[in-house]
Amino acid sequence: MRIRPVGRHALLLDCDDPGQVEAWRAELWRRRDDGELTAAEIVPAAATVLLDGVPDPVATAARIAGWTPRPTTTTAAVRHVEVPVVYDGEDLPAVARHWEVDVPEVVRRLTDTPFRVAFCGFAPGFAYLTGLPERWAVPRLPSPRPRVPAGSVALAGPYAGIYPTTSPGGWLLVGRTGATLFDVHADPPATLTPGTRVRLAPA
Repeated sequence: MRIRPVGRHALLLDCDDPGQVEAWRAELWRRRDDGELTAAEIVPAAATVLLDGVPDPVATAARIAGWTPRPTTTTAAVRHVEVPVVYDGEDLPAVARHWEVDVPEVVRRLTDTPFRVAFCGFAPGFAYLTGLPERWAVPRLPSPRPRVPAGSVALAGPYAGIYPTTSPGGWLLVGRTGATLFDVHADPPATLTPGTRVRLAPA
């Protein structure tokens, strides 16, 4: 892991292994909750963790360099969210062909996979869910759809995701949910936050 300054009051942790991101995200959140770290935002991404609003980046970087993340299984209680999904997406047959299985097996695999929110991006409340084996990664559409309905459950690369609002998108659609995933009046506004465990349960 490498620590780089970003602007005057931010640090970026570059992780050699994307699997380290969750461990560092959980460790930094824990230390902030315990008063050992001051940062306005701690934002994980695919291979980095950004700390923004750091009063003394040089001293903070030196402290972080001496820390070792705890195993994620020993961190504070992890949230679990079950999302009810109707598996009727128009791209289910394409996923089945790519995986060389039938559609019911695709649904079984998605239902049985213990997903975790790795990071959020693309749109407010859009969570990138990890948990699928790398060999099940699927390509995006050659051209994105101009309109993907809110609640669409989709796959792209090694990730699963749920569109919180209607938007363009190039992911393969496998189902839909009526769950509200982003509400500006809620606290927090996003239902699926980094570290949350997610099950895509059949509705």
